[in-house]
Amino acid sequence: MLQNLEYLFNPRVVAVVGASANPDKLGFHVMKSLTSGGFKGTIVPVNPGTDSIMGIPAFSSLGDFPGAIDLAVIVLPAKMVPGIFQECRQKGVKGVVLITAGFREIDDPQGAALQNTLAELARKAGIPVIGPNTFGMLNLQLDLNASFTPEFSLLPKGNIAFVSQSGGISHLVGFLAMRQNVGFSKIVGLGNRLNVDFPEMIAYLRDDPETRVIALYIEGMDEPRRFLAAMKNARFAKPVVAYKTGNSRTGNQASASHTGSLAGKHEIYAGALKQAGVLQVDSAESLLDAARALALCPLPGGGKVALLTGQAGPGIAAADVCESSGLEIAAFHPETQLLINELLPPLALRSNPVDMGPAWYNTQAITGIIQAAMEDDNVDGILLLMVFASANRDAVAGFSKLLFEWKQQKPVIACLLAPPGIWDEEIRQLEAGGALVNFPTPERAARAMAALWEYKKISSLEDRT
Repeated sequence: MLQNLEYLFNPRVVAVVGASANPDKLGFHVMKSLTSGGFKGTIVPVNPGTDSIMGIPAFSSLGDFPGAIDLAVIVLPAKMVPGIFQECRQKGVKGVVLITAGFREIDDPQGAALQNTLAELARKAGIPVIGPNTFGMLNLQLDLNASFTPEFSLLPKGNIAFVSQSGGISHLVGFLAMRQNVGFSKIVGLGNRLNVDFPEMIAYLRDDPETRVIALYIEGMDEPRRFLAAMKNARFAKPVVAYKTGNSRTGNQASASHTGSLAGKHEIYAGALKQAGVLQVDSAESLLDAARALALCPLPGGGKVALLTGQAGPGIAAADVCESSGLEIAAFHPETQLLINELLPPLALRSNPVDMGPAWYNTQAITGIIQAAMEDDNVDGILLLMVFASANRDAVAGFSKLLFEWKQQKPVIACLLAPPGIWDEEIRQLEAGGALVNFPTPERAARAMAALWEYKKISSLEDRT
């Protein structure tokens, strides 16, 4: 079945079973996602009640379409789905996205029985199924939006794959990513996990050339040992970062209602994830930030950081987060400290954090301070923080050449914050050129650096075993 995941994520022909021209139907929104998302393959609307949908010829059944179908997206009532699965088997469909709800997640035992029936049909046909009870999935590198949310196609392309048990969290992370220009390779809503679960996705994404980092949102698992086995096979091939919820009594109960799985005891999951080499975070925001840092930065050689700031306050805020997160504020080599002392007046904070505010007008001084910290062997990573003021408008342009040339020989994580339209283009070019990764607050920048160091420690344990 695993080989068919390639057809599921890279189809040439996609059928929408339950396609509709009515905006009140999910079949309409799936069709809109595919047509407006730029998918270059063939789209096959399946609806016996019409000749065409959105200007595309429609067919009464899967069997009526004369060619092969790689992927079927099903948006029909639950009771109709077993029959459609039989059609998929007869047609030789390679993969299914089953958006339909009304299976194991409902209180009625008939829902679980119906899901078991589907699982057996899919097993016999060898068809991988995303869902049921899912928003869908995306392969952004293929412009494939097989979901009921056309707006997902606005996401930039990147190298983070996100696998989630929650459609709501998928949307939350996706919309946060849009605002921060974070790119994804794939987003997958597992839903009730008929036969495609975290182990199958980890095995597939391990070898996916378009994915550099795997991000997971986990509520609960039915077979945690399978997850651990999959992680063992993929161990440190790529960074895996996870956000696990359902840790409270109420959250655990809600998880059972949501996806049909109990969340389980937090301490057990935390230990198992750590054993599996997974970096764990505690919020959706941290999941996105850690995945982004891991995708775009090298790992630090150690946990000692330099805080270079345009104002004292952001540096102090970042220092607090660094020390509480296991990072060390680096002590500069005497030669580095002497150079910084020469470039800044005595009234400035010149040790670490370094307050570069008095040098706003002096591009050479700011560049010299950054370069000195970069080249200091006592420094493993750079936190570069600056908030716009009219007097420092040209500062980012002034030190950009150095950052482009340095190109993160050590991780450079920034919080360069200005009103819209002022530093936007400079920051975009710096990120595109691999010179730094920018975050909207000094605290988030510091936590992202801490995530890099934590993953470095996790992966170093593997090297010693």
